[in-house]
Amino acid sequence: MQQTAQTALRGISWNHSRGFTPMVATSQRYHELHPDVEIAWEHRSLQEFADKPLPQLAEQFDLLVIDHPCIGFAAKSGALLGLSAHVPGDVLQTQARESVGQSHWSYRLDAEQWALAIDAAAPVSVSRPDLLERYGGAPATWDDLIALGRKGVVACPSIPLDVYGNFLNLCVSLGGGIFPDAELVVEESTGIAALEMLRELSSVVPHAFFRLDPIRTLEAMSQGGPWAYSPFVYGYSNYARDGYAPHRLCFGELVRVAADIAPRTMLGGTGLAISAKSRNLQVAVEYAMFVANAETQRGLYFQAGGQPALRSAWTDGETNRVAGNFFMNTLPVLERAFVRPRYAGYLAFQDSAGLLIHEYLREGGSAAAVLGKLNSLYRSSLEPA
Repeated sequence: MQQTAQTALRGISWNHSRGFTPMVATSQRYHELHPDVEIAWEHRSLQEFADKPLPQLAEQFDLLVIDHPCIGFAAKSGALLGLSAHVPGDVLQTQARESVGQSHWSYRLDAEQWALAIDAAAPVSVSRPDLLERYGGAPATWDDLIALGRKGVVACPSIPLDVYGNFLNLCVSLGGGIFPDAELVVEESTGIAALEMLRELSSVVPHAFFRLDPIRTLEAMSQGGPWAYSPFVYGYSNYARDGYAPHRLCFGELVRVAADIAPRTMLGGTGLAISAKSRNLQVAVEYAMFVANAETQRGLYFQAGGQPALRSAWTDGETNRVAGNFFMNTLPVLERAFVRPRYAGYLAFQDSAGLLIHEYLREGGSAAAVLGKLNSLYRSSLEPA
């Protein structure tokens, strides 16, 4: 006789094989180990993942797959459960020690841990090796990239959120200090240079990419067509695995934009958070620890399409064999990745800044004027709501 689950949880993730199927797989396995627990997952689009208010989601779901820029707003709203009093200290210490780059620390704010890192990512380069070899291989410098772009084979996701991210990526890779105080996003000379470089890149990338996010860009590259290379795409190990798409993609290092500075991009990835209003907090915590532990991360989570957050999974021989050395090839980039601000008003700034940069790249104008508006938006976002 089949046993009826006594505890039912609901979770929300994002709509891709990297974000959704590993949560379904781990929930099914958790149910097999704990037959009285059922966890049902739903998903939202990549844009909704960035847009939908967290407090609203926390009213509906026990478990939430989130990204770290929302942590400041989440902490202020009281929507999420602080994990420090619920997850054993040795587990948090292991996560801090073993997570890739700053993945674990990106979910810590105000002396509280708001999520367990379960997925690590940052913008890296991606190529179709079978096409790229016709053009002499991957570009090493910014000038090489622009020259390759003039041949009509460079792709780059360029919706507002991505061009904003690429602006920050270039600022840091040029040696700039981003958000140095409550007045500036970045110093003027660096900010103008980064905007002008983005404008140069957009001139050699088809305008269709102004409508494509990272997933759609990777689909375009892996399904066919002329796209041999992209300089900035959040890594998705799925596309490096045999059989996932018609053309297997190769992910790797970044082009160098300053001769004496290692290029850096901003940290992405996801964490597993728990609604403060869940009626089954202890079960939710136990499941979160199950997903985040090393055995699950390099085993079931990865096998189901996930992209782990633990370094032991990134250096594992089997995960790299299956994913065409995706993890070893991109780990140096992840280890250098920087964390975006996480104050309560940051998300509104990020959205507005992305629209402003997107318009500049499409329509032209003064880079200095755009930077001035970015600084103004930043200052406004710091004001109490």
